Amino acid sequence: MLRRLVMGALRPNSCVQAAHRLSTTTESSPSEVEQYSSDGFPPPVVLSRNLEFPTNDGRKRMAWVENIDTVQERKLGMIDLHPDIFAVPPRIDVIWNNVHWQKLYRKVNLVQVNNRAEMIGGGRKPWQQKGLGRARQGSIRAPQWKHGGIAHGPRAPTTRFYMLPIHTRLYGLRCMLSVKLAQDDLHIVNALDIPTNEPSYLEDLAEERQWGPSVLFVDDTDVAPENIAIAADQIKHMNIMPVYGLNVYSMLNHDTLVLTLAALERIEKQILYFMHRTDRAKLAEKFKTSQV
Repeated sequence: MLRRLVMGALRPNSCVQAAHRLSTTTESSPSEVEQYSSDGFPPPVVLSRNLEFPTNDGRKRMAWVENIDTVQERKLGMIDLHPDIFAVPPRIDVIWNNVHWQKLYRKVNLVQVNNRAEMIGGGRKPWQQKGLGRARQGSIRAPQWKHGGIAHGPRAPTTRFYMLPIHTRLYGLRCMLSVKLAQDDLHIVNALDIPTNEPSYLEDLAEERQWGPSVLFVDDTDVAPENIAIAADQIKHMNIMPVYGLNVYSMLNHDTLVLTLAALERIEKQILYFMHRTDRAKLAEKFKTSQV
């Protein structure tokens, strides 16, 4: 799956091609303007943003801003994306490390065996201490006895949790965001407001725009709009996630990633902050659990 995902990232990006065509044309064609005017909506505009830590290496990335308040797609504009986050060469090993780490910390071993104190019986000595010429014994539930307790056995709960280095987690997020954009599976919307709470609306929306079948909606708040929350709750392959919970495993587990403008701003701000902070060496100390 990861190999197909990365190979797909090398395909031409429809969003980037559209951005290049738009950048070479200063004015919209009359037919396009008439089409939007007849619909009662203004033509899409290029929304230029002041990116933090800009780069001049030619890795420019842009994406359309869409709407989801109607099933029919409508382009609201086009925005710049930071190349350090959305133009990163994908690495299968980094993505695998993130997925393996997330799978392991979810597993908790609940196997537990009884030691000699937890066994039933064995309260008295099996024979007297002296006079029989036999080895002294204190209980028939000692570990050396048959049907005795287990010494140094597994004690629940046990976990295989370990702290993945923060630079590996950051690079994994950047790889997945870049792959989603390159495969045209990343969509930017102005908001998550939809006109109805019927699940059929989201299904029609995904079918019309060729999303999915699994879709992950990400917003900057953990309180989603009521309509989309009710509708997505009834569809098992459509989920809503706050931006602080975005992770590699969830992006890999969904075919389409839909970000709001506010979530996009938050993602870029947080990732760029951790990439350029001055105490990165101290932050990634070995065996340090808290890396916030």
